[in-house]
Amino acid sequence: MTGTGRKKPPLVAERRRGTAEKKTAAPRKRRKPAARKARRRGLIGWITGLVRWIVRLGWGLAWRGTAIIALLLALGTYYIYTTLPPVTELLDGRARGSVTMLDRHGEVFAWRGEQFGGQIDARQVSVHLRNAVIATEDRRFYEHFGISPRGVAGAVRINLSEGRGPLSGHGGSTITQQTAKLLCLGEPYDPDTWESERAYEDDCRQGSLWRKLKEAVFALAMEAKYSKDEILTIYLNRAYLGAGTRGFEAAAQRYFGKSANEVQPAEAAMLAGLLVAPTRYAPTSNIERSRDRAATVIRLMEEQDYLTAQQANAALEQPATLSEAAEARAGGYFADWVMETVPDFLAGKTTEDVILSTTFDPEIQRAAEGGLRETFETKVREGSKAQAALVVMSSDGAVRAMVGGRKFKGVAGQFNRAIMAKRQTGSAFKPFVYAAALELGFEPYDLISDDPLTLNIPGSGAWSPNNYDNRFRGDVTLAEALRDSLNIPAVRLSERIGRENVRKVAEDFGIVSDLASGPALALGASESTLLEMTGAYAGILNGGSSVTPYGLSELRLQANSTPLIGQAGGLGERVISQEAARKLVWMMSRVVEEGTGTRARLPDREAAGKTGTTQAARDAWFLGFTADYVAGVWMGYDDNTPLTGVTGGGLPAEIWKEAMLRIEGGQPARPLPMDLPAYAPPPPAAPPPAETIARDQAPAPEPQAGQPRRESPAEMAERVLLEVLGGLLGGN
Repeated sequence: MTGTGRKKPPLVAERRRGTAEKKTAAPRKRRKPAARKARRRGLIGWITGLVRWIVRLGWGLAWRGTAIIALLLALGTYYIYTTLPPVTELLDGRARGSVTMLDRHGEVFAWRGEQFGGQIDARQVSVHLRNAVIATEDRRFYEHFGISPRGVAGAVRINLSEGRGPLSGHGGSTITQQTAKLLCLGEPYDPDTWESERAYEDDCRQGSLWRKLKEAVFALAMEAKYSKDEILTIYLNRAYLGAGTRGFEAAAQRYFGKSANEVQPAEAAMLAGLLVAPTRYAPTSNIERSRDRAATVIRLMEEQDYLTAQQANAALEQPATLSEAAEARAGGYFADWVMETVPDFLAGKTTEDVILSTTFDPEIQRAAEGGLRETFETKVREGSKAQAALVVMSSDGAVRAMVGGRKFKGVAGQFNRAIMAKRQTGSAFKPFVYAAALELGFEPYDLISDDPLTLNIPGSGAWSPNNYDNRFRGDVTLAEALRDSLNIPAVRLSERIGRENVRKVAEDFGIVSDLASGPALALGASESTLLEMTGAYAGILNGGSSVTPYGLSELRLQANSTPLIGQAGGLGERVISQEAARKLVWMMSRVVEEGTGTRARLPDREAAGKTGTTQAARDAWFLGFTADYVAGVWMGYDDNTPLTGVTGGGLPAEIWKEAMLRIEGGQPARPLPMDLPAYAPPPPAAPPPAETIARDQAPAPEPQAGQPRRESPAEMAERVLLEVLGGLLGGN
């Protein structure tokens, strides 16, 4: 079949033009703002990409660095952790031991060195003390892991606000960090490495950034090794709390005379308040300042609900008071002296805890201080710089009290005038002249001339001693010459019996200082200490035997009951006979009853003594005794300025009396060990002719100490009786 029209086109879809063809076919205008936007978007994208790359790099470095630091921190913490010893080995951190002194009754009265009262446990210590420490030092102690970022940030803010460096002042340290510092980061004290213990402790307290980082690592190791209570236990045992105390047990004993387990809120607050500045706030230094600090601690305890309002008010109204021993702080001079008498390896440099039993009597010490204070307050002009010292001892040399100056409660190591000051003794030396004479056979009623005397001193020329009042009395008895402290008879007697005999008696009685070689020896031209002189007078009281003044009766280690050193008494060799001593005591009693020492007379008991005043009144002395005690008083200026209107029979005698009234008060009166002369004094002799005076200028032959003495009638009768009895009984 054939078609009739045009052939139709095939059914094929129309081909569409692509984008390129469209553009070619119909080109459009370019949009310039869009292009600029695209370029801008490209720049921002590049910067953003760079920032992102830097952030990614920083983050990568940061987490890797943090990981490295954390790893190093973990390794350091682990290493320290492995080196930490058991808690019990960390409680006593002292490099040296301590010395505790007991008085004659066995009570503690003084401490030296670093005291450690014994180990205490944070779980057993007084809850008030534990709370006071936490409230004051680290309120979040039981919450943190050894370091407190919040506390450090707060400390830095406070330091900057106060104009200091960020690490200067407040440290923000936790109790754990403070304990790490007390442990010196585990580095023990080595005397071969460190110049001194102080240098070692100063290094431990450094506040540098590196030190802080090491301290933080050590704290983390402690937190991993020990429990919170164990860390607090170390802290409570090692913290320094002033007055030589290490640990809260020692401090509680030192200040309050009780255990740290027994302290009450006011006492706990005072102890915790010491942590910020132990020396400044020590209650023995300034009790009011210590109480003010304790009040701050009490308020902190109340704010943190450790105390109720009622408990806090009670603690504020009744602040802590010191124990009797801590309050008195008696015996500082005595304690210093005893420490000097003990071997250094058992005292100042001991590594052990040492107990010293002493002869010290706190009641006598208070009496001596009271007598001295009373005299200066009532009879010495206000503002006077004059000083005084006083020593009291028993007749065997046991020292009971010592006042080395007018500051009774000073710190250890102060100048002790009783043992350190060597001063001329003046007429206080004269009893040794008369002791030598009595031992050589003289009697109290023997006569001696008080007429003018001139001696030729080789190399010095003529020397003429004078009496204090520039008067001459002719012949006087020995008793009168000593009673009125006449100089010329003392020199005559010394020259007659021989200076060497006088010197020997004085030295044997304990005057170890160099003695003058010329005739002025008899007038006390030599220097001596108050302790020496008082000990020598004790020899007169005890019947003529020498004594060595002593204060230590026993030394032992705290952990051992067996004494290492013991002292039963200070009696030594006999110097003069008991008969001579008893006569001398009688002669010295006349000094107090009717001579130059009447101001020392006691109303209810016998007393004997001797005054002494040196040239230009630079030194004034009174030394004397009752039947119970010997006491010596010195008065003068440290720079040797002359005293004004003061002699040995004045203020020193009054100080002696005031002290002895307090010492002997309430005690039964006992008679002095003395003998009255067996015969009456001979009638006064006629004045000697002029040639007698000239003859007296040359020394008489010197009798020797071993030469037979003139027998008294009593001695002769006793000797004859013994010879008869010996013949009858066949004795030798």
